[in-house]
Amino acid sequence: MNNAPVLVNTSGLDRDSVINVARNNAEVKITQSALDALARSSKIVEDLAKSNQPVYGISTGFGALATKHIAPNDRVALQQSLIRSHAAGMGQVVEPEVVRAMQLLRLRTLCSGATGVRPVVAETIAAMLNASITPVVYEYGSLGCSGDLAPLSHCALAMMGEGEVFDKSANRRPALEVLKENNITPIVLREKEGLALINGTDGMLGMLLLAITDLNELCTLADIATALSVEALLGTDQVFAPEMHEPLRAHPGQIASAANILVY
Repeated sequence: MNNAPVLVNTSGLDRDSVINVARNNAEVKITQSALDALARSSKIVEDLAKSNQPVYGISTGFGALATKHIAPNDRVALQQSLIRSHAAGMGQVVEPEVVRAMQLLRLRTLCSGATGVRPVVAETIAAMLNASITPVVYEYGSLGCSGDLAPLSHCALAMMGEGEVFDKSANRRPALEVLKENNITPIVLREKEGLALINGTDGMLGMLLLAITDLNELCTLADIATALSVEALLGTDQVFAPEMHEPLRAHPGQIASAANILVY
């Protein structure tokens, strides 16, 4: 386990960082360069919101309602309503480690500085991760390429102080109560921020990263089991020698597995 904070900047995150936050509750820190990028892009959205030019997700509705103009006084309600209407997941509750991975990956996307949200939105996600506040997310509700709309909406809903979360003791409680307990101010979403929080596939990506990590560990365990079996049967390890695999098959997985068995 690496105890160093995971830095979220304008570029990507490696798999180990995601796993460390998801499973080991590693601390999350947003770099100053990412905060600066967030401030710049949110200023662009703010300027667009003041203009007479219709801009999707800022001064218009969504999807089939893209041509519908939204009055300035209704735009905060539009973003809040988007989250509430899509927080409609069903089924079993998703494992906290998957939700934490999803939160971190959405934070990574926001910190690219290309989504137009305010720095406070990213800071709230980081604060929730650091306080081990995990939104209650349900198994069914993703729309594939359209995004993990329902799962991400449940995460955004918790940021608004609505819905339910698991606290650091794994107790399921009202989000507002737990946020206040940890001195985290609920977010009032501004133009485009609701859209930015749910238009992504971070739930699927989080599950994939966790699955790949587990698969790598299982492959190593399989190699160890094979090595022990060969030894128990008084077999030879010469069949796992590099010269038997590298020039003949040249398959990276086979070469790596044979090398593992030879060592073990």
